[in-house]
Amino acid sequence: MSAQPFSYLGESIAPGTRKHLEIDVGRLPSGTMLSLPIEVLHGVEDGPTIWLSGAIHGDEIVGVEIIRKVLAVLDPTQLAGTILAMPVVNVFGFVNESRYLPDRRDLNRSFPGSKTGSLAARLARMFVDQIVAHCSFGLDFHAGSNDRTNLPQLRGNLDDPETLALATAFGAEVMIHARPAAGTLRAATLRRGKRVLLFEGGEPRRFSAEAVEAGVPGALRVLHALGMIDQAPTSPMGASLLSRKSRWVRASRGGIFRLGVALGQHVERGDPVGVIADPIGAVGTPIRARNGGVVIGHTVNPLVNLGDALLHVAEIQSVNQAVAP
Repeated sequence: MSAQPFSYLGESIAPGTRKHLEIDVGRLPSGTMLSLPIEVLHGVEDGPTIWLSGAIHGDEIVGVEIIRKVLAVLDPTQLAGTILAMPVVNVFGFVNESRYLPDRRDLNRSFPGSKTGSLAARLARMFVDQIVAHCSFGLDFHAGSNDRTNLPQLRGNLDDPETLALATAFGAEVMIHARPAAGTLRAATLRRGKRVLLFEGGEPRRFSAEAVEAGVPGALRVLHALGMIDQAPTSPMGASLLSRKSRWVRASRGGIFRLGVALGQHVERGDPVGVIADPIGAVGTPIRARNGGVVIGHTVNPLVNLGDALLHVAEIQSVNQAVAP
């Protein structure tokens, strides 16, 4: 069925068109106004309204590049439904290359937010009211934090059959069923009966090539699975590994950590995964995996203190074959 004009933020967006909008989110101490940029693609046929979001943590910028590349190949005259794309949600953290807002609050622990609360609470509330409320599904793009890098992966409520089907269509190497933490966008979204998948890949302050190369075709395959586009990249060879449990290996002492494994590598419980040693001397303390599974994240900073997170291993429950477009 042919689409009708899409009314959004006081604008009437005609079918088959693309519109750039901005929402004012506050002033800097200098008086400069910051705004949240939104790209709206409204298709010619009826379909779902979804969002694509990046940089909820301001230094996790890989989603900026993924969303840019996705939008570059989409044609609203060949689209069913509507896409609200926000490559930079935490504009305050983004301009400061910081995970946090100026008051050191974590935006992704501030949902659903408040119209009269902290800066983070107000930005979260605006996102819920102006984005989530209009959509039935979202793709939220993240990267590793605090000098850590992540294997391209998906997280979501994989007990929901539709969410599992979309995650399988995405085709990430690993997908993890994870209960969302309080205050996250995913928790606020699920409470409203909406579906969301969270993508993790690469490291902060970088357009990690592997993450971009996984995120762009994966997002397009999800749009295809939703019936929004007719064609999508071929699904990757192999299958997505489904995990329900993951554990961090932590430093048993301070020192210099020399990593002995790579992202995506399979390890068994007790396998050596690296060594912590002093700056001088060949002998160090071996670090071993606490569980078997796939390495989905690790630190990229060799200088570690007692208790630091070194390595993240996801236990594999099953294999889900990717769905061909």
